[in-house]
Amino acid sequence: MMMKKLARNWRKSCEVDKFTLPIRDEDDSRPMNTREQEELILSLEREEAEQSVLWRRVVGGIVFCHAAFLLYSIYQQALFPWELRYHAYFMEDMDSSVVIFADWIAISACLLAIIGLLHNSKYHRQWIWYSCSVGLLLAVFWLYFMLRNWTIIKTEMDVNANY
Repeated sequence: MMMKKLARNWRKSCEVDKFTLPIRDEDDSRPMNTREQEELILSLEREEAEQSVLWRRVVGGIVFCHAAFLLYSIYQQALFPWELRYHAYFMEDMDSSVVIFADWIAISACLLAIIGLLHNSKYHRQWIWYSCSVGLLLAVFWLYFMLRNWTIIKTEMDVNANY
């Protein structure tokens, strides 16, 4: 409410003469009383809370889409092993069930992140940290297999250099 009033006053002052420098208005030079300050702070806190919820939902939706992609990846790996390019690189190094298990672990990390993003309690940050921990372990797992077979990284760098 207070923010709208301030914005309206600012717009009116801008519409009067666009080519003059702003001058001090009597309204602006006086300090705000305590009630006005509290209203302003509460309105800013409300807006921040609304934006926080909105962005947490957006990021949660993106993470959900990634989890759905991982489910598709599991489906493909179970029915048509090694057909997907990003799994086929590891054909000689591991069994198909290990790839499927790693994808399930990734889905669990996504679910922990979604719970942390959408859960409105004091423990929502812990869920995010759990997700990060699981994701970090999964990243170490995949890096181990990628570095074990250095040709994977070299091949990808060569392919990207040609584009």
